[in-house]
Order: sequence, then structure tokens, then C-alpha cells
Amino acid sequence: MIEVKDIKKGFGEKQVLKGVNVKMEAGKCNLIIGASGSGKTVFMKCLVGLFEPDEGEILYNGINFLTMDDEQRKDIRKQIGMLFQGSALFDSQTVEQNIMFPLDMFTKDNYATKLKRVNEVLDRVKLKDVNKKFPAELSGGMKKRVGIARAIVLNPKYLFCDEPNSGLDPQTSLVIDKLIKEITVEYEITTIVNTHDMNSVMEIGDHIIYMHQGQKEWEGNNKEIIFSKNELLNEFIFASEFLKDAKDMRMLEQTGKIDNDRNMDEMIK
Repeated sequence: MIEVKDIKKGFGEKQVLKGVNVKMEAGKCNLIIGASGSGKTVFMKCLVGLFEPDEGEILYNGINFLTMDDEQRKDIRKQIGMLFQGSALFDSQTVEQNIMFPLDMFTKDNYATKLKRVNEVLDRVKLKDVNKKFPAELSGGMKKRVGIARAIVLNPKYLFCDEPNSGLDPQTSLVIDKLIKEITVEYEITTIVNTHDMNSVMEIGDHIIYMHQGQKEWEGNNKEIIFSKNELLNEFIFASEFLKDAKDMRMLEQTGKIDNDRNMDEMIK
């Protein structure tokens, strides 16, 4: 579990995070959503230690990450897997070498042991016969799978995913979402996903944080988000008339009622 207490972060006179509080539980996909400039990327960078917050606490299983010494932080970082936007694979290295990279950095295992682990995670993400291929020889979806394999090769307790479906078609995106969800549950990982993809929100959003202007504006899950009365959240998610109609149809299906305020507006028009 990761618990965040009153995190604040600014750059010069600009205050980006204005006191964020949230708990992210193990075995769940915790999604951070919000418009560009809402603070969600800065928030994630604070969680992994790329930015140092000005105030607040970040607790990894009850221990404050911000007050740890270098050795303690290094130990936490060994427990963190990261899936970068665009996968961020090393172009000059094979798939096998890319996935083995964290093992080379953080373990003293021999080559045979590391190769065994590489093959285990490749099998877990359902990739075969790609060990000696280079990233340029892979499709976008395959690159994401390799990125996931690299992220979990050290058996992390925490998995951070930055826009995991960026650049993927909708069908491939659903496959990646399902894989992230399966791995999260299977290994009891605390997974944090920074995303704009509303399909991801509805598919794997066990716990969703909507950020607006540096603050947590709304919190809930993928079932509750449909029925939210938060105007800022609804404007962000249901931006088009088509999506607004889809929301009404979903509410009608679930409750037998639709948004009466919106219906009145339609009647007035």
C-alpha cells in the first residue's frame, strides 16, 4: 500500500500540487486521471522520487519515503516496476537484454538464472520467440508487453504505468489493460496508472483519482464514476454529446432513471 498525506509541490511561484491525500491499496489498479496541467504527472513523479515534494508524506507500507536514507530508498526502488509511455526500450539491445537490464543492475545472479527469469516473464506476458529480436522488429503492442515484462522482472510490490495505452489501437489497448489487471491481482501489486484513456478507466479502474488544478477533486471506482454528480469530473469524462447520451443510457440500464437535470435542459432547448 502507498499512502499520500498532504503532498504539496511547486516550481517557483507556481503551485502544482496543493495538498493531495490518498491511499492506494495492493491488488488494485489505482488510476490517476485529469486534464493536461492538472498535476497528475508531477504527482506520479513525486511518488517514485523523481521530484521531492515541498511538504507532506509518502508512505510505502507505513514508512515515509521522504525521510529514508539513500540505502532505504534504493531498497524501495528495487521494489518498484515502471512501465514508461512509449515503453522506453533500448533500441540497441535485444528484447532479452532489455528485460535483463534490471537484473544486471540490482542482482548478482549468474546469466543462467537471469535468463530463466527473463523467459518466465516473457511467458507471463504471452510472448514467444522474441528473445533475440530488437525493438524495431516489434509491433506497438509487443513493445508494451516487453515493457511490462521488464517492469515485473524483479517481482515488484509497486507498479507505475505512465499512459500504458499511448499509441495503441483500441483492441490492443484492451489487451494491455487486461494484462496489467491480471498481473496486479495475481502478484498482489499496488499498481498506479496515469492515463487519459477512458476505456482503461471503465475496464480496470478499481480505484480512480480525478485531479483538477493540483487537487484531488473526486475519488471512487469505475462503477461509481458513471453516477457521479461532480460537474468538473463529468465535463472531463463526458465531453461530447455522444458520451453524455451513453452515460444516460448506462444510468437508465442500471437504475431505471436518467439525469433529470439534463433532461430538463434538453426539453427547454
